[in-house]
Amino acid sequence: MGEETLFQASARRLSGHTAEMFFDKPVVVTNADFRFIVTEQLHDVGIDPGAVLIEPEGRNTAPAVLAAALHVAAEDPEAILLVAPSDHVVPDIEAFHSAVERGMAAVEAGSLVTFGITPDRPETGYGYLEMASASDGSGAAVDLKRFVEKPDAATAEKMLQAGTYLWNAGIFLFRASDVIAAFERFAPSVIEPVRDALAEAKPDLGFLRLAPEPWSKAEDISLDYAVMEKADALSVVPFDSSWSDLGGWDAVWRESGPDATGVVTSEAATAIDCENTLLRSDGSNLEVVGIGLKNIMAIAMNDAVLVADMSRAQDVKQAVTALKAKGASQATCFPKDHRPWGWFESLVVGTRFQVKRILVHPGASLSLQSHFHRSEHWIVVEGTAKVTVDDEVKLVTENQSIYVPLGAVHRMENPGKVPMVLIEVQTGAYVGEDDIVRYEDVYARG
Repeated sequence: MGEETLFQASARRLSGHTAEMFFDKPVVVTNADFRFIVTEQLHDVGIDPGAVLIEPEGRNTAPAVLAAALHVAAEDPEAILLVAPSDHVVPDIEAFHSAVERGMAAVEAGSLVTFGITPDRPETGYGYLEMASASDGSGAAVDLKRFVEKPDAATAEKMLQAGTYLWNAGIFLFRASDVIAAFERFAPSVIEPVRDALAEAKPDLGFLRLAPEPWSKAEDISLDYAVMEKADALSVVPFDSSWSDLGGWDAVWRESGPDATGVVTSEAATAIDCENTLLRSDGSNLEVVGIGLKNIMAIAMNDAVLVADMSRAQDVKQAVTALKAKGASQATCFPKDHRPWGWFESLVVGTRFQVKRILVHPGASLSLQSHFHRSEHWIVVEGTAKVTVDDEVKLVTENQSIYVPLGAVHRMENPGKVPMVLIEVQTGAYVGEDDIVRYEDVYARG
């Protein structure tokens, strides 16, 4: 949705200074697989990362938010936390900052504050917030009466007409001590395991790894269910500027700016006599063409294609469930696998072979490793690779190749100043990613 990733745009939205506020370094809660992507992406937009807390496993938003609150409160219990997901689209940053400023008075009074989007249609894909009274138009925080689950179409229409309902944006503002107190009162099954996980956390290359055993005992529950729906002092700030959580392909269609006929196409897509249609290809060599389509979304990726009626955008989860049931890897694995040193993608997979494209960042290196079931053949196509195979170390440049026998201890590094790309051909009885023994790793992976 622009030149920056959604994560980078979110981080920029929660940084810098305004007339009323100063944003400290961001605290990021993420999975181990993404820890280097987080710091790399923040660096690329000039944001100095603060604490990066590593979750041993996903336990929903309540434990994640509580871990961040406890970490911040250890230094300043009165610190005010602005909690936001990393995948929202909010074009008007000034309007967003203004909404945050309007919520500060309620926070100072001890309230837990959430943000609600003024609805412009009877949306069934969002949860709702019911205000205790209609907003006076000033945008000031008002008392929150209740949370409402995603409605059916008829109920959504009634709520739109009532004028006292807002979309639940999933963005929160509160004092660290206040939200911790709310957890102590309403979610004791969460707070003790998270406290223990933080107390037993271990630093790792500038990151903070939460302890796995106590973390696994924390209830898998959202912040809304654990605390917000039970708390007494709740306020909501109405926000009437543009916003989307990109919760479905229909939201991507809306945010991409449909043309006069309601059509949105990506660069590698073509629409002929179509109406209200989204055609998207994520591969430059994969063209998508739609002819005579109406209210259709067609999304082509390198490993799967989705075609659905636009009205069924919220039902994509049914497709994921169906794919998982049949054991399809597309339900759980991305075509491009990001690692701290770069990324790789599988181009061809057979019963006893696999062909990959691998990109290694400048100065980065893979672990010193070996395999039990496969040998590898590397062909450098861009840049220069420094390759270790047992006791031999050599430079391999463009159009050169090297063979790694089964069982050989090997490593690949990029000693240059530009990305290095190579094609890897694996052959053997088993070519899964778990056939790896690591001897040394600068990224401290097990």
